[in-house]
Amino acid sequence: MIKAVVEDGLSRNEAARVFRVGIASAIRWVKAFEETQRTAALPTGGDRRSVLKPHREWLLELRRKENDLTLDAIAERLLRRHGVEADKSMLSRFFAGEGISFKKNRVRQRADSARCRPPFRNDLAHRSDLISPAIPR
Repeated sequence: MIKAVVEDGLSRNEAARVFRVGIASAIRWVKAFEETQRTAALPTGGDRRSVLKPHREWLLELRRKENDLTLDAIAERLLRRHGVEADKSMLSRFFAGEGISFKKNRVRQRADSARCRPPFRNDLAHRSDLISPAIPR
C-alpha cells in the first residue's frame, strides 16, 4: 500500500480503496513511512512492564496505612505524588498480583434488595420465645 502511494503516485484515499483498508489507516501508514522509513507493522503483545512496579513499596505502604481507600482514590494520589496515571483496572491487577483484594464491607454496600433477604413476616408466631404458655381453664 505504501509503495502504491510513494512510488506509483496514488493518493492515500485511492490506495485505501484499492487495498480495502480504512482511509485513516492508509494516512497513518504513509506518514509513519515518511517519518521513519518503516514499512512493517509495529510489534504487538509481548512483555509490557508495569508502570506501577517502581512504586510498589509506596503503594503497599499506602494500602497498609489507609486500607479503606478506593482504587480511584489510590489512582488520584499516585498521580499527584508520582505523576503516574493509573486506572482502576491497572491498580486492581497490581494489588491482585500482590495478593490484596478490595472486598466490599457492610459500610460500602448498597441497600439490599428484597431478593437478597428472607421474606418479611409480620406475625410473631414463628418466634416461640415470644409466645406465652397457654393458660389452662
